[in-house]
Amino acid sequence: MSVTIAMWSGPRNLSTALMRAFENRPDSFVTDEPLYPYYLYKTGIHHPLRDKIIDTTDIELSNVIPRITGPVPMKKKIWFQKHMAQHILSETDLNWINKVENCILIRNPKEVILSYQKKYKINSIEQLGYPQLTKIYNLLCNINQCNPIIIDAKDILINPKKILKLLCNKLSIPFLNEMLKWPSGPRETDGVWGEHWYNNVVSTTTFQPYVSNDNPIPIKYKSLFDSCMEHYQQYYSHRLQ
Repeated sequence: MSVTIAMWSGPRNLSTALMRAFENRPDSFVTDEPLYPYYLYKTGIHHPLRDKIIDTTDIELSNVIPRITGPVPMKKKIWFQKHMAQHILSETDLNWINKVENCILIRNPKEVILSYQKKYKINSIEQLGYPQLTKIYNLLCNINQCNPIIIDAKDILINPKKILKLLCNKLSIPFLNEMLKWPSGPRETDGVWGEHWYNNVVSTTTFQPYVSNDNPIPIKYKSLFDSCMEHYQQYYSHRLQ
């Protein structure tokens, strides 16, 4: 029995470290942000390495969706797919998500904003994925008539073994201690964008201890933070804990 996991999150949400945890399982295959090239091509947004990403990866959803909803590669039992919610556009067809096991990874907007602003200018809430996560959350509730699986980045950092055990239990897969420690360095499975975005995670070998960021939200992002919190609080109380 195999399972395909679509892990939805916004940027700077611990998603790459979680991908590392699954990749270190001997029974798992991982895929890094398969909708990113499509998103860049359709929006025209000039993210770092944009041209390289578009030139070297598939931008057509008609090709990508059948592939990521197909058989698990390399005869593995688990396929962990790291998905960014901000890659969902208004016209993006999401009917395919009922073919996979969906999870939502969230993080407090303050920590997201303070981290993301170091990498790229924030112009809208859509860049941070909160409205899109809410869209996915509501869609999953309509499909399953129950709350989808939700985990919070802070909870993982505080007690990774506990939260990953809860996650694996919900997914009906065994928890493996290999998820708690991995070799440092880049991976062949990292998207080509990793050379810009993954500077911190490539040097890690485990989930780093949680450290509270006491820096204030810049005034220019205060209204953005308030809007993000409205979305975040909607599903925070439903997280695994």
